[in-house]
Amino acid sequence: MPTAREALLDAALAALAHRPWSAVRMADLATVARVSRQTLYNEFGSKDGLARALVRREADTYLQGVRKLLAAPGPPARTLAALAEWIVARVAARPVLRALLTGAWDARLPAPRPARPGARPAAVPAQRRADAGPPAPGELVAATVACADERWAAGCELAVRIALSHVVAPPVPCGAAAGTRRAEGQCAEPESWSPMTPTITRVIETILSVETTSPRKTMP
Repeated sequence: MPTAREALLDAALAALAHRPWSAVRMADLATVARVSRQTLYNEFGSKDGLARALVRREADTYLQGVRKLLAAPGPPARTLAALAEWIVARVAARPVLRALLTGAWDARLPAPRPARPGARPAAVPAQRRADAGPPAPGELVAATVACADERWAAGCELAVRIALSHVVAPPVPCGAAAGTRRAEGQCAEPESWSPMTPTITRVIETILSVETTSPRKTMP
């Protein structure tokens, strides 16, 4: 059974699917999570504290998934291609994670503002960690690479950067199945990012098969 803190974070994430963060009400979240408003404020201190906790959990959950993928047995090139595909698919479904990895925050998302200088540390240890602020995109990429075996850390960085380039500038499909053209020579923007194509996956595997055998430890 989830703790009250996890239930409140789940309720906040679910609310973001239907309304912008500015329209999310703390009282409504407490009702959905079936806890008192006092419990909510005891855990997070404020709506800003809740925002920081929500963003921190997205980063932590992402890194847990990275570790699990990289621990799977198999050829490093295939493992890293699978990691790139997983990042693209997960980011498509989780806008907070997309903002964390790209730095592109929009008005619908919680603003991860730092805790007020001089504020008393939170009573809840997990909140003290959240109040330290979310990792910057570069820090999160570095943390991802740190999860990989040192022998193929350079290949891991390449896989992550390929995935993020796909996230930032995804291919825009054309044709009736993809939607209506916006202008001559332009295609309608898809509602969500397309999965990485088998061709792109093969390209990643080919590049990584070279990178993972290279003596270099860092990307040029």
